[in-house]
Amino acid sequence: MSLLEHSQPAFDHRVVVDPEHAARRQLREQIARLEHDLVSTATSAHPHLPLPSIAGRAGPRLLALGELEAVRDDLALRVSDLRAVRARHADEQAAKRLLIERMLLDPGQYRYYRVCNEEIGEPGCKHWHVRPRLGIIGMLAGWWHVKISSGCPLAWGPWRSPRPRIL
Repeated sequence: MSLLEHSQPAFDHRVVVDPEHAARRQLREQIARLEHDLVSTATSAHPHLPLPSIAGRAGPRLLALGELEAVRDDLALRVSDLRAVRARHADEQAAKRLLIERMLLDPGQYRYYRVCNEEIGEPGCKHWHVRPRLGIIGMLAGWWHVKISSGCPLAWGPWRSPRPRIL
């Protein structure tokens, strides 16, 4: 008898599929995707938005299908709320950028206006401020210009004391 003629024991290829297991897997994938969307929306631009707090679920345990669906729905609501806040911030930042352009084109129209870097969604200490050129003389003569700051003030080093020295 050759090797090919040996009869192999019949192997049952039927797979028992638990529909609840497939639903759980799908819900966990949706929750993971929503959590990723939540974090990426909160950290996608400057300044970062605070992440909304999520209520505890009474410690680690296996959630039922209804509880998983409630977590998914809660995360979907939080993501949509955070996206609305991010869109509102983006609109405000775009309006401030437009204000800076207008200030640069016609500084006399925007006397003493000040726009900071944080208001346009950029990090740093830079700001645009419309001021009179040459102080009071420029104010009376109508000579206005936009002064752009150089950024953050110098840091106090170990060689400089913030208090004045008494001699």
